[in-house]
Amino acid sequence: TLPLSELRGHLHTLPEHPTWVPYRTSYYTPEWGFCLAQETLDALPDGDYEVRIDSTLADGHLTYAEHVVPGEVADEVIVSCHVCHPSLANDNLAGVAVAVHLARELAERTPYHTYRFVFAPGTIGAITWLARNAERIDRVKHGLVLACAGDRGRLTYKRSRRGDAEIDRVMRYVLETSGRPHHIKEFTPYGYDERQYCSPGFDLGVGSLSRTPYAGYPEYHTSADNPDFVSPEAMEDTLAVCREAFAVLDRDRRYLNLSPYGEPQLGRRGLYDSLGGRSDAKQAQMAMLWVLSLSDGEHGLLDVAERAGLPFDTVADAADALRAAGLIKA
Repeated sequence: TLPLSELRGHLHTLPEHPTWVPYRTSYYTPEWGFCLAQETLDALPDGDYEVRIDSTLADGHLTYAEHVVPGEVADEVIVSCHVCHPSLANDNLAGVAVAVHLARELAERTPYHTYRFVFAPGTIGAITWLARNAERIDRVKHGLVLACAGDRGRLTYKRSRRGDAEIDRVMRYVLETSGRPHHIKEFTPYGYDERQYCSPGFDLGVGSLSRTPYAGYPEYHTSADNPDFVSPEAMEDTLAVCREAFAVLDRDRRYLNLSPYGEPQLGRRGLYDSLGGRSDAKQAQMAMLWVLSLSDGEHGLLDVAERAGLPFDTVADAADALRAAGLIKA
């Protein structure tokens, strides 16, 4: 039991937003307190207050979830969301929702990579997952942390610590060619769990995709981060970018031209005829020529798309046709 004057030191409010309740935590120090709206605090009368903290400090456990979508190969793409903010819609239930839909879509087909979805408490959850999987971490070839996925701001991609990981390149390509408003920022050792996956001991190629970055909007870590703050359209847009990026990751290959001494005859192999009904026949023809030209074992299909200025899907389709005709091999 203590007077209001003493209790005030344990009460957290947002005076600049008197109707909002802040989100405050004290994970690693034995503090206690309550979050409430400033207008509620202002209405409290003087006097003594009884405080009851129903909590224990004891060895416990940590819970996280994994969902795996098996692929053609054991190489993995990690999709990671933090789940320690259960009352906040954008940070991070929107990221969880996008990840769940993405997992469902991937499960409708057999992707090339194996996709592992990790739902864990921020920081300590990712560290725990990494510690428990250290022996098989070399399987993780790409990764993406999803957070703040549902607000109406522009898309923001944060590069991996390496800065030149395949996911960095793919996300830049997808965002730039899509015409979406976006921002690409360099890695900093502050933010979400990309900093755990990218820590020097693991050095995974993991970036982070969000809309408005953490702490970049007034509603961040407050009760105003509620279902009204996020929109289905923004979450669908975030989902679409993930879908497009993973399609590139799954189809990007290096090929070897099996008829490299001069340009092979495409007509007698039926490759030109197969383009007859396509509205982009000229573009598809150029894609075939570019794939043949750069199939030297050193260039991937994303290299071809960027150098030729052609859509990635067109280039990948051309590679499929050339492979079926026996002109290239992965």
